[in-house]
Amino acid sequence: MAIVHLILSPWAIALVPVVLGLYYLIPYFGTYGKLRGIPAPFPAQFSNLWLLYVTRRGKRYLCADEVHEKLGPVVRIQPNHVSIADDEAIPVIYGHGNGFLKAEFYDAFVSIRRGLFNTRDRAEHTRKRKIVAHTFAPKSVGQFEPYIHSNLETFVKKWDEISDNQRQPDGYAHIECLSWFNYVAFDTIGDLAFGSPFGMLEAGADIAEVRSSPDAPPIYAPAVEILNRRGEVSATLGTLPQLKPYAKWLPDPFFSQGMEAVQNLAGIAIARVKSRLENPPDITRKDLLSRLQEGRDEKGEPLGIEELTAEALTQLIAGSDTTSNSSCALLYHVTKTPGVLSKLQAELDSAIPDGVDVPSYEMVRNLPYLEAVINETLRHHSTSGIGLPRQIPFDSQGVHLNGYYFPPGTVLSVPTYTIHHSKEIWGPDATEFRPERWENVTNRQKNAFIPFSHGPRACVGRNVAEMEMKMIAASWARRYDVQLRQDIMETREGFLRKPLGLEIGLKRRTSAK
Repeated sequence: MAIVHLILSPWAIALVPVVLGLYYLIPYFGTYGKLRGIPAPFPAQFSNLWLLYVTRRGKRYLCADEVHEKLGPVVRIQPNHVSIADDEAIPVIYGHGNGFLKAEFYDAFVSIRRGLFNTRDRAEHTRKRKIVAHTFAPKSVGQFEPYIHSNLETFVKKWDEISDNQRQPDGYAHIECLSWFNYVAFDTIGDLAFGSPFGMLEAGADIAEVRSSPDAPPIYAPAVEILNRRGEVSATLGTLPQLKPYAKWLPDPFFSQGMEAVQNLAGIAIARVKSRLENPPDITRKDLLSRLQEGRDEKGEPLGIEELTAEALTQLIAGSDTTSNSSCALLYHVTKTPGVLSKLQAELDSAIPDGVDVPSYEMVRNLPYLEAVINETLRHHSTSGIGLPRQIPFDSQGVHLNGYYFPPGTVLSVPTYTIHHSKEIWGPDATEFRPERWENVTNRQKNAFIPFSHGPRACVGRNVAEMEMKMIAASWARRYDVQLRQDIMETREGFLRKPLGLEIGLKRRTSAK
């Protein structure tokens, strides 16, 4: 009782604002004192809570863009995190040889164990990349095409059934297409990463097997929904990763549901890897998991089961909703922008022979307008629009950028969305969707185009992603006419910027060869 009276005494209560003030002011004037001259939206210079709040709202990329518009190219968005909206900062922060490390933001994304994506140790990243990189070598990527093609055949079959059987009086069937892009993306990465599709396309539903451990009984859960929740909660907790151990007890159900999603997503990988190891495929099958199993580090050691599962989980995350988000955004912008779909269809009609439902990659890989449409989608939509945070090594001399000195330990980032929409870089029509800009792209624009990041920590699966996007876009654009059934495609951002759905009208083309 004496302790309770002491805590509730007037003088103790009066000390609370003093203690809080010291807690925030000492780092502001001391630890991070060299950053004091950098403008910041209040109270970002004092607390991580500002960035946590805007991330929780699902619009971090827009908030960052707005504060840069208001405060300039160099903005402090956390006490020790500075956002630099300058394309010249990209090679400095993300480039080879500079030694910048992934920041503690990535700690929030660890579940089974650290994988290639979220490891922060330089030596460990080098070891993992050595094992994983051969998986995405050109020869390996070519061996993945049959699995992409097979799932696209199912995708086209299902859209044919919908367009034929659910036709409305205007000749179009009404569908929500984001779900179908999710199904084909998840089934494809399931095939590539675990040896067989999830079965979402055939079921027309979001469902996957989950196990809490290899020996636990299976349950079934919505994988797309789980992945969305996991991305949102991890990106939010990444702004204050010290909160992660306590997140499930926070009063906002966003956090408890998100932490459950983190566990369930790991459970999907555990279930699929267990199934694969217990039922190995024919030795001739070459997919992502077989390539990971073949990988060896500098000591000739393979991945252990836990690490193998963690890397397979990384592939599931990296190769599913990234593809579906971009494919949905591509359909929206191509259909919404006058003349783009017809121009794309004309190019595809000339390149793809009669009677081909799903084109091979060779048929579409070098089509200039298709590539321009994909590049413009990745620029305009910016699948990951946030600035990916990197920390200046503590054993360095710090960095001078944009007239400021940033001491060792400072976290820096370049906001992708803002760079991709800069009128200085892309011209006065930077906010418009115009694939033709890629016909005369400048070197500066090429260097400022960073949908897969930049440097040694850039996406290792870029080649697979580009193959899959081209084959998906070519398959539906050549085969169907599409009408939008909504004016605006709403999005929400976790780690990725995800459409919330897209209603379209769909019908088979009569003019395709």
